[in-house]
Amino acid sequence: MGNEKIPELEMIISAVDQNVTTLAAAMNVECDAIIINQCHEYAYSEYAYKKHKIRCFHCDERGVGRSRNIGLTHCEKDIILFSDEDIVYKDNYAKMILEQFDKHPKADMLMFNVKQSEGRETYYNTRFGRVRWYNYGRYPAYSIAVRKESILKAGVTFSRFFGGGAKYSNGEDSLFIKECLDKKLKIYHTNLTIGSEIGRKSTWFDGYTDKFFFDRGVLYHYLYGIFALAFGFRFIYRGRHDMCREKPFWKCFGLLKDGIKSAK
Repeated sequence: MGNEKIPELEMIISAVDQNVTTLAAAMNVECDAIIINQCHEYAYSEYAYKKHKIRCFHCDERGVGRSRNIGLTHCEKDIILFSDEDIVYKDNYAKMILEQFDKHPKADMLMFNVKQSEGRETYYNTRFGRVRWYNYGRYPAYSIAVRKESILKAGVTFSRFFGGGAKYSNGEDSLFIKECLDKKLKIYHTNLTIGSEIGRKSTWFDGYTDKFFFDRGVLYHYLYGIFALAFGFRFIYRGRHDMCREKPFWKCFGLLKDGIKSAK
């Protein structure tokens, strides 16, 4: 027991055209980190920030799913926290995350609250509980911390076709969680808030365009299968007062249906 290894945390940070030398300080990083910087060159750099190793991979490739997969191939620690360049973390967040994994040894993945910028709110958990097939679709990747061993054994990676910089607008995070559930990983949400999102222009959202609804249909086919139409109807109906200002409800729903048919 005395030689038992103490788990350590490492972050995978997805960034676009960032000055990586100042990013760790801007985000208040408290552990080792891998920064995948999508830019216009291939390069590697490394530096220390508060005694933590910050490894920076500069890649001339686009797609947030691709960047996170690159990070997964290089991570060295026991617990992985996914992150984006626009998150600022609370003091002691690393300790909070490790304590939760210690407290819940059966959990393969834990979801943490990150206060989202105004207008982008999708979730907020007020208690600890299980994440299931019917409530997993609202979590962003930066809410996720996972045991590296669990992910490697399951062979789960992020889709290269969904998310900022990819063919389809968003959803790589939901697809990742779905695959983890399909592989029987045990996922729980916590009520702990570890940071806040800085408001900025979205890398994928350009309004409720035809592409928005079509891409959502493609995503829902892969997320929900035969229930894609029902979940799509519910999605648009719930948000109709915002989504259907420029196009009538049935036009929006028709575009989503076209996306489902295309995916099939």
